[in-house]
Amino acid sequence: MSLTQLILLPLLAQVLLTAIVWLVMYQTRIAEMRKKNINAQALCNSADAARLLKSVAAVSDNFSNQFEMPVLFYLAIITLYITRTADQLMLILAALYVVFRYLHSIIHITYNQVMHRFYAYLISSLILWTMWVIIAYRIT
Repeated sequence: MSLTQLILLPLLAQVLLTAIVWLVMYQTRIAEMRKKNINAQALCNSADAARLLKSVAAVSDNFSNQFEMPVLFYLAIITLYITRTADQLMLILAALYVVFRYLHSIIHITYNQVMHRFYAYLISSLILWTMWVIIAYRIT
């Protein structure tokens, strides 16, 4: 497998994280709805869902997080793939980005210590911005 193809593996790992968080979110939401006997219609908007399902809000928030900075990650990987500029450095950075995103999610949906979560987020973000600086340099 070439580096051009290998660069897609961190992308798939990030998609897998999104799927895992999605499954956990719905599992915890449905369990909470059953426990509290909440009708699904009572959750017709995000404000009501946040109010009625406070104990599972972290998982829902984390799922939303999967569509913020990771979108730039997906675009970076696709850019590397299309331009065939992936190399070992970018593969390592991409893998590290995903590791810190998993760590961020684990912290967020378990014990949710804000500073631990923030450091995982900060490191992943700095890795992602580094990837973009390198991409910009290589394609210009």
